[in-house]
Amino acid sequence: MMKIVTILGARPQFVKAAAVSRAISGRSSLNEVIVHTGQHYDDNMSDIFFKEMNIPTPKYNLGVHGSSHSVMTGKMMEGIETVLLSESPDWVLVYGDTNSTLAAALTASKLHMQVAHIEAGLRSFNMRMPEEVNRIVTDRLSNLLFCPTEAAVKNLRKEGFPHLSERIVLSGDVMQDAAMYYSKMSASKSDILERLSLGDFLLATVHRQENTDDELRLRDIISALNELNSSVKVVMPVHPRTLKIIEGLSLEIQFVMIPPVGYFDMIELLKGCKLVLTDSGGLQKEAFFFGKGCLTLRDETEWVELVDGGYNILCGSERGNIIDGYDRISQSNPDYTIDLYGGGSASNRIVQELSL
Repeated sequence: MMKIVTILGARPQFVKAAAVSRAISGRSSLNEVIVHTGQHYDDNMSDIFFKEMNIPTPKYNLGVHGSSHSVMTGKMMEGIETVLLSESPDWVLVYGDTNSTLAAALTASKLHMQVAHIEAGLRSFNMRMPEEVNRIVTDRLSNLLFCPTEAAVKNLRKEGFPHLSERIVLSGDVMQDAAMYYSKMSASKSDILERLSLGDFLLATVHRQENTDDELRLRDIISALNELNSSVKVVMPVHPRTLKIIEGLSLEIQFVMIPPVGYFDMIELLKGCKLVLTDSGGLQKEAFFFGKGCLTLRDETEWVELVDGGYNILCGSERGNIIDGYDRISQSNPDYTIDLYGGGSASNRIVQELSL
């Protein structure tokens, strides 16, 4: 039996793993062992996802969180090494671009174990982003590269990957698999729209360090959200770290902030909102999956096909650009029926490749 050790640490990875783990469980020839690094430790940002989405309970929880990037990555590597030496997997499966992803790829590579990277080839071309560093290094250390889009495949080709030993697969995006599957049951699992008495509203999230750690950027974003809230309610599930910074700066908040939400609540918020404002990579795609326009509060995005198709407007953090972007996207009417991400079959493609 082939053994796969899956390393997870953050909310988007739990969503992706829900789809892939379900596909793995359908094959008797595969055995999956899940390792939770502990990177997201708030119950609403971690445990609730495993409970809600029926992801197999992690066999290991390393409990690593709350440190600097270097300290966190080092501690994760120490814990992951112990697990991998004990489990001796055929594949180490990693997702996305977090510190957990990098720690797992580095550790497995040094142990000469095969690494498979889901969401390979994505590039923002901004080396100041920790996520960009993580994904570039992870791609180079991986043996099997699962690309969600053709743009991601092209990025790897430009970097010379066809001349290396890695295998590149255009898999599609597993987040679409999850969105399609769980959207069928979200209305029966969540009452958040009724509980918050939401009519028309905009859904916002802010968590990336480029925004939260830059006071001017964060102040501008908050100012824009306050201004938009004067005409249509803005609802923001707030990351614990973001909330701490907002409180530390004593920023005036005129919109609705709520605690982090589970996946079913987020799906219902996406279904019910007018549009999305976010600096999250995953939420940009989820907005598209549910036919909602997106204003990205960053200066670049990995999901260039969404910008090219008019589904997404890059606004950065400047208040005026955000307000202008809202006016522009409110008037647009792009075609959301186009297939950009594999149509919900990515997980099966990935499992098939891992089984070879």
